[in-house]
Amino acid sequence: MSHKLLLATRNQGKIVEFRRILDAIAPGEIDLVGLDQFPDLHDVDETGSTFQENALLKAREMSEATGLPAIADDSGLCVDALNGDPGIFSARWAGEHGNDSANLEKVLDQMKDVPDEKRTGYFICVAALYLPDGWTYCEEGRFLGRILHSPVGENGFGYDPIFQPEGLTISSAQMSSEEKDAMSHRGKALRAIAPHVMKALKTLG
Repeated sequence: MSHKLLLATRNQGKIVEFRRILDAIAPGEIDLVGLDQFPDLHDVDETGSTFQENALLKAREMSEATGLPAIADDSGLCVDALNGDPGIFSARWAGEHGNDSANLEKVLDQMKDVPDEKRTGYFICVAALYLPDGWTYCEEGRFLGRILHSPVGENGFGYDPIFQPEGLTISSAQMSSEEKDAMSHRGKALRAIAPHVMKALKTLG
């Protein structure tokens, strides 16, 4: 028996990535659906001041709107030389939500005079689970690395083309899906929360 779980996002890249990771952890046990199956639902305003607040906000609102247990994530790129920015504003750093190329070009422009040794940063992901009875659980994952001088690679999405993971000589946009899942902030957060997701869904019957 599979358990229906709502992934509170319209980002197809995230849906594919989450589904792939969950299938590897619990094959056939979770029927993951995205917000694309609920076209009438409005997007949640990310008014929180932290990744955890935003993740919980999205999971709660979408669970309450659909009656389904929901998992949501808030993730972003934190650059040390930019005092942790773009942080929670990563998806709309250049002003338009979801404009990946504009966002990473803005970061590159802000970093143009920063030397290699100071181009450190990390991706962070907080995954939040919300059940219809109000029970919540969160996990966090981080993906350490440095900011490149120009985009490299065609895989992934968001800031992947300008991020070089710690210990590698390629960008995260050059990694295979399997390699990225094993190392990424989202993979770490989802693997950490997956046992709690399974346990919680089984209690719902």
